[in-house]
Amino acid sequence: MTGRIIETEADVKEGTAYLCGICPRLKEAYAQTGDLPLRRTEDGFERLLSAIVSQQVSVASANAIWTRLKAAGLSEPKAVLAASEESLRAEGLSRQKARYARALAEAEIDYHALRSAPDDAVIATLTQVPGIGVWTAEIYAMFSLGRADVFAPGDLALQEAARLLYDLPERPKERAFRQMAEGWAPWRSVAARLLWAYYRIAKDREGIR
Repeated sequence: MTGRIIETEADVKEGTAYLCGICPRLKEAYAQTGDLPLRRTEDGFERLLSAIVSQQVSVASANAIWTRLKAAGLSEPKAVLAASEESLRAEGLSRQKARYARALAEAEIDYHALRSAPDDAVIATLTQVPGIGVWTAEIYAMFSLGRADVFAPGDLALQEAARLLYDLPERPKERAFRQMAEGWAPWRSVAARLLWAYYRIAKDREGIR
């Protein structure tokens, strides 16, 4: 069972209405953010490679590196496998991320099968690949597979948004944040969208690419 899939802006609005109905703080955030973006993306190798590129760098830096990789034709498995590490690094990847890109290309993931796999199975499959941690797998499940009830408690922007919105003394730690997010089921992915949107307003910067 995959659970609810977010496919349209109407789905996001349904989730937002639910969250605003159960939490005054989220309702307050929504009053500031307005309607939330759908944020659906294509699934597959290219999207996961893009996620690896985005790890531990700013949104602007990730966009710049991804543009260079695309222009060089290095966004498909065969091209990545055929490229040398030096070629990948020349387009902006670190040595470590170049290795991760090759590991992803070698993994031969059945992306079509992931579309109907349970959330836990998606996370487990993806995190077997070097360079794909839980955060990357959760982001993929949210945006590429449209899963409505996945959250990414390790995301620093989400943690900071929650700190500000709920007047917490510090950013919630990942384990505590995951427990906190359980209260937003079955729309945790929409809660994440709302917190990212709130972060953008509160900090005047993007929290997710």
